[in-house]
Amino acid sequence: MLVPGGSTIGRVDILLIDDEPDFRHLLRDVLTDAGHVLVEASDGTKASALLRKTVFDVIVSDVRLPGVDGLTLLRTVRRDAPLTDFILMTAFADVGQAVAALKEGASDYLIKPFDVDELLHHISRIDSTRSMRRELSEARRALLLHSPSNRLVGQSTQMLKLNSRIAMIAPSDAATMIMGESGTGKELVARLLHERSPRCNKPFVAVNCAAFPETLIEAELFGFERGAFTGAFKKREGRFRAADGGTLFLDEIAELPPSAQAKLLRVLQDGTVEPLGTDVPVKVDVRLISATHRNLREHVAQRLFREDLFYRINVLDLSLPPLRERAGDLAVLIQFFLDGFPRIDGGGQRVLPVLSSDAYAALSAYRFPGNVRELAHAIEHAVVLAGGGEIALDHLPTVIAEAGLASMPMPVRPLREATNEATPATVRPLIAAAREFEKVHLRRAVAATGGKRVKAAQMLGISRKSLWEKLRMYDLEEAVRNPAA
Repeated sequence: MLVPGGSTIGRVDILLIDDEPDFRHLLRDVLTDAGHVLVEASDGTKASALLRKTVFDVIVSDVRLPGVDGLTLLRTVRRDAPLTDFILMTAFADVGQAVAALKEGASDYLIKPFDVDELLHHISRIDSTRSMRRELSEARRALLLHSPSNRLVGQSTQMLKLNSRIAMIAPSDAATMIMGESGTGKELVARLLHERSPRCNKPFVAVNCAAFPETLIEAELFGFERGAFTGAFKKREGRFRAADGGTLFLDEIAELPPSAQAKLLRVLQDGTVEPLGTDVPVKVDVRLISATHRNLREHVAQRLFREDLFYRINVLDLSLPPLRERAGDLAVLIQFFLDGFPRIDGGGQRVLPVLSSDAYAALSAYRFPGNVRELAHAIEHAVVLAGGGEIALDHLPTVIAEAGLASMPMPVRPLREATNEATPATVRPLIAAAREFEKVHLRRAVAATGGKRVKAAQMLGISRKSLWEKLRMYDLEEAVRNPAA
């Protein structure tokens, strides 16, 4: 179903409570045209009867009602249907009462008269939040079923196939090549292959071939005798001998210089290494696992990598999918990393971070060129900046937050402007429009709390420090000193 602005959301079951028939009819037309299901009540008593029979997704209620008032209904719903969202409609004179209702669990409030497009926006945000909660709840259930011994998190078709292939080839001693973009977990897969092999009780030795200069990589891999070169003050066995009986993992093998490639080929052919400074071969028993984010076949075609070595190290192969192609895994990974960064509250209890719907939408919209590693760092970054509060959009790394802003649907046009087509000259850059909205929303929050920054920050779901920084950025400090201005 499409809402104005073109974004797809689910159908929302709404209870509308207001004693003005004309106003109810207006909202009924708008909400049903948007694809929602609407039930109406003209007073609080009728609404109470409906609530005893049905649980709604959202309740939109006036504060002042015949029979039972809106605040009493809110308290009843919070007790009996805590997952139902409640939006209050109020006259300007009752703003203080509405703000107090937010503390009792109201999702938001609208000051009459309001533009119906603003109500649609609130409903859309609530539905996004509900959708996020469902996805993260399903992710938690999936994680509970996930074996702790398998550190490959994900339930997509690609990951199920990958786990199956790992199980098949792990017992083998054949040289294995792991291919995948940076951050997809190549070393993690290499360790799983080792842990599930008969060599699991022997050493696992990892070497990043790109981390050593050409003059040192051979000494690092094959070892050297004392005095073999300047600075060789004592004998060194090298990584092949350190991995004897176990597994040697060569990450970024495409960066191996030609001379080291030739020597590696000989080790794989003969099962022996010759340390620098000696001609005496040393027998080694090593399973080789290699990895690269490059296309090695292209490197072979360009004569950057030896063809005979390529076939030696590529007896078995694994291809790791990028995160953007792992449909359905993002929510599970987000929840996995959130679980990994708990905070301890004042009572010594472990409290897991909470993600806002805007932050979740931004994470969902971002392409993650750095894959799972980048996602893990983004969650850790956000948890630290949130300071124990809800993770908001501005707690995410800037590049991800901007992707979230860019993916947000354009605000719907008010009905009174529906016939006025926008021109290129009237369409501002998205960032400028988002900042203008943020400034207006900050001013509204400050006014609603009577200039109390702590309360405004709580309402907005951001830290006090973030609020103060934003007030300075938008030159709104005067609005705090004089909230009625």
